[in-house]
Amino acid sequence: MTELTAKLSLSDGRELNLPVRQGTLGYDTIDVQQLVKNKLFTFDPGFMSTASCASEITYIDGDEGILLHRGYPIADLAQNADYLEVAHLLLFGERPNAEEYKNFVQLVRKHTLVHEQISRFFHGFRRDSHPMAIMCGVSGALAAFYHDSLDINDIEHRELTAIRLLAKMPTLAAMCYKYSIGQPFMFPLNKLSYSGNFLHMMFATPCEPYEVNPVLERAMDRIFILHADHEQNASTSTVRTAASSGANPFACIAAGIASLWGPAHGGANEACINMLEEIGTVDRIPEYIARAKDRNDPFRLMGFGHRVYKNYDPRAKVMRKTCHEVLQELGISTPLFEVAMELERIALSDPYFIEHKLYPNVDFYSGIILKAIGIPTSMFTVMFALARTVGWIAHWKEMFKPGNMKIVRPRQLYVGHTQRPFEPMDKS
Repeated sequence: MTELTAKLSLSDGRELNLPVRQGTLGYDTIDVQQLVKNKLFTFDPGFMSTASCASEITYIDGDEGILLHRGYPIADLAQNADYLEVAHLLLFGERPNAEEYKNFVQLVRKHTLVHEQISRFFHGFRRDSHPMAIMCGVSGALAAFYHDSLDINDIEHRELTAIRLLAKMPTLAAMCYKYSIGQPFMFPLNKLSYSGNFLHMMFATPCEPYEVNPVLERAMDRIFILHADHEQNASTSTVRTAASSGANPFACIAAGIASLWGPAHGGANEACINMLEEIGTVDRIPEYIARAKDRNDPFRLMGFGHRVYKNYDPRAKVMRKTCHEVLQELGISTPLFEVAMELERIALSDPYFIEHKLYPNVDFYSGIILKAIGIPTSMFTVMFALARTVGWIAHWKEMFKPGNMKIVRPRQLYVGHTQRPFEPMDKS
């Protein structure tokens, strides 16, 4: 096959032939690494047209509504696998067989407990601290407790740290919640599934037995799967940027959590619930629909449409079914959920929403599910961080393949002052 090149011609007569790299799926990529030798940079704010790495983990086609993990469609994984099977796929590149899956589950269970001193570490935070502030601090502090495996050049250390992060994140997330409401921390119960154990640590108390509802358990598992990875988003790019300096993995994950905390990234389902609460009752929906259609009105319907998916969000198809299962199981009928279901009906039938492809997205449904389960909105982004940790770890691990580890150093278009003389104050 003939190698593709891109010819760059400048008005000063310079010409460059830039190699074009072709992936297995998606757009071709112009390799611009030789530009710097010719005293040229590209200008791409937000890196919207720049591939920062080559990756084998996740593929997204937003125009067609496709999301693949290691080649498997997200809907197939969410409907037919559990979170730890998907975690194995992301971390190691292939689905586990029955024996590998059993061993992997047992390995994760072995590391669900956190160091006892971490419990006391929590008490340094105010009770009314935002859970993401605590998650950010505690996850970074893990390096002080598990410094026996911080040699990033040792493959055994990397594998152990990956398992520790995957296993301990649900424990830490549940501890954040328990601390905020003044209840005692619950130890992991390793006979339960990954998601069932998380629900146990969130909602059980030492006073009485807690039975995990299988419908809610499966819903939680699907939320974890659907948020496990999403290619080179802001938080994943942040993890890779931090890792490129050789930072320890706990610090890299803490950096990812900090990036995810931003409302433009991880707070979308929380914003959706806030919007539903603002609307309040079904009779007020027409007013807000009219505002959403008015280009001069700054109001936006949260949880509809997606900046990546120009078609239907493939994750939303799974979440919609799960959302209805949860609401039916719990028999919930409140103004908030009535508003949500009516908005969904309108979005799937109104010509304006269909024409503009403003379909309910994964954040719309996941927010409703989490609210129904009893998880407060302040914990929504923590749920996202918990689920996304395995994707962050997979990308972190991928960077150690030969040729991948190169410190990130973006360039800039400088528009400040040119060089000028400095005069001391007593002479000015």
